[in-house]
Amino acid sequence: MTRTPLILLAVLALVLAGCRSTNTASTALTGTHTAMEWTRVAAPQGDCHCADGSPFAFWERRADPTRVVFFLNGGGVCWSAATCAFTSTDSEGENDDYAWNLSSVDPGNRSGMFDTTHSGNPFADYSFLYVSSCTGDAHLGKSVQKYSPQLTVDHNGLANGTAAIDYLAAHYPDVKQVVVIGKTAGSVAAPLYGGLIADKLPKAQVVVFGAQSGAWPDNAKFNTDILGTTWGAYAAMPGWAIQGLTVDRWAVPTFWIQAGRHDPELVLARFDFAYDPHAYVEVTNWTHGDPTGLLALTDANEKAIEAAGITLHSYTAPGADHQIFEPDKFYSLAVNGVHLSDWLGKLVTDDPPADVHCTQCGP
Repeated sequence: MTRTPLILLAVLALVLAGCRSTNTASTALTGTHTAMEWTRVAAPQGDCHCADGSPFAFWERRADPTRVVFFLNGGGVCWSAATCAFTSTDSEGENDDYAWNLSSVDPGNRSGMFDTTHSGNPFADYSFLYVSSCTGDAHLGKSVQKYSPQLTVDHNGLANGTAAIDYLAAHYPDVKQVVVIGKTAGSVAAPLYGGLIADKLPKAQVVVFGAQSGAWPDNAKFNTDILGTTWGAYAAMPGWAIQGLTVDRWAVPTFWIQAGRHDPELVLARFDFAYDPHAYVEVTNWTHGDPTGLLALTDANEKAIEAAGITLHSYTAPGADHQIFEPDKFYSLAVNGVHLSDWLGKLVTDDPPADVHCTQCGP
């Protein structure tokens, strides 16, 4: 393939949601395809910042300008003085619950989906925008919370994420397909970001693939107290995202419904391990502490979404695993004879594939 020039202007003139962006780059080349070559797009000014006020940034891999993966990384979530504390347990900038700045985030050249030299990678030639959460709000928040006299947290995820969307629209004006991929907490926001991107780029096909949040429940207290009050997400959304829903009914599963109703051309899909222990940790307060109920919750959520008239393509794998995008099992994982990487390849290139669901799911 033709190598895209990788050294961008040191200072970009574009203003992104009040944020001025600058880029730094590194390069590598392996095999037939160009390996991941990340450019850091820093946004040190304006509305873009992390939970502790430190600068926000995202990363870019420039390849095919007509096909882009918009990757919403995880980063954890928080909603209390205990979970939102700026105290490190393993590395600077994050605790066991969430990352409050980006000091420990570096995409690097990874394996799994990020190994763009792998012959089975359906995204080998795609450009990438890699957006990490550093605000504890699943890329959705617009709220400043003083949890204690010593702890004030800026749940600023929506401004950060929409800055990356603005960058996508400005730098990929001829894009034909955007694949929004959300990982763990990033998958919570994935369908809403699909709708936001479709609004910005109406000529592009938008595919949404959210992984590992299928068990997040419709819980009126969580919807009101966390999504509504703590994170301020409900009030920050465009009208279509909350249309017809009071805050107590605005739940993570309904994000898929609202996005699908807003833009019926969106291709919507999800992935989950049946008994993902990390998914369990994030929803345990709202599922009465029963990890064996995760698969039932995931299946019930999908049923409710489809009962609302939305087509949600799905791939449910057995077991209590967690990571899927970075490890090599991105290629080796197969359920009922269907490899996940092949299933994704069909999702973005052909008519969407049939759902895949484990028969022996094993807790």
